Amino acid sequence: MRFARRRLLRLAVGAAVYPALSPTAWAETYPNKPVRLVVPVPPGGTFDIVARLVAQSVSQRLGQQMVIENRGGAATNIGTALVAHAAPDGYTLLLAGSPGAINVTLYHNLDFSFARDIAPVASIERAPLIVVVNPAFPAKTVPAFISYAKANPGKINMGSGGSGSTGHVAGELFNMMAGLKMAHVPYRGEAPAITDLLGGQVQVVFSTPGSVMSFVKGGALHALGVTSAKRMDVLPEVPAVGEFLPTYEAVSWAGIGAPAGTSADIIDKLNRDTNASLAEPALKAKLAEFGAMVMTASAADFAKFIATEIDKWAKVIKFADIKAE
Repeated sequence: MRFARRRLLRLAVGAAVYPALSPTAWAETYPNKPVRLVVPVPPGGTFDIVARLVAQSVSQRLGQQMVIENRGGAATNIGTALVAHAAPDGYTLLLAGSPGAINVTLYHNLDFSFARDIAPVASIERAPLIVVVNPAFPAKTVPAFISYAKANPGKINMGSGGSGSTGHVAGELFNMMAGLKMAHVPYRGEAPAITDLLGGQVQVVFSTPGSVMSFVKGGALHALGVTSAKRMDVLPEVPAVGEFLPTYEAVSWAGIGAPAGTSADIIDKLNRDTNASLAEPALKAKLAEFGAMVMTASAADFAKFIATEIDKWAKVIKFADIKAE
């Protein structure tokens, strides 16, 4: 009986010590099987393409395949929830992005918290939006657009890919800073909003570059400005909105997140391998085709960036009284 008690005690002590040691053990052998990267949007869009480009390169450094799993729906909340509730072992990761930062304020009844339950791992890229109008629209510059909007209240309809989308909040930030009140027209995705812009049913869209670059270069749409702090290399003739509205900036971005509680050693390894991949000229060039600029940072700096984005969009959502669809 005494032997049994001692054996049970040793097992209990071992069980208590194991969780403290296991993160280090995981990090030493990580990864020893494929890593799942959950992309919280359907396949085919720019966000999905960015994930596949980066996953291909990072896989070579990890020595294991990074497998893309698309879990779209509910404005990225379905895929994000999956990762938030996953085991923090480094084998289930999230392609995090600007919608996650927006959704913190937009949604109130989620069973997870993007800010609390997703640990920032590595930033990947940031891309400005392009403010586009139909060529028939009378205003051809940002100052002229602002003047026209103020002289014609209620006559400018702003299309977007949905209520609370990156394009929507970027437009509302423009409203807030320029003192305008454009009417928001939400669509189920950016493509139908662009279709109606081409047809003249809406007057302006704050669009991701991938959706409108060909239309702008072909003359079917006119670019008033880009929403980054500086001009885009691929559209050097198009001014930044901030040249006329100082401090205005709105970008879509992407990075990698992991379930909270993931070992710091695993996060550091993923951060190093991702940053090394982003230094490759070929990957930089491919991302640039979509108007994306490489954004490398430590996990801690990426966390600070996300916190800033959450705070920024919280103010815009409250100002514009944006409600989730």
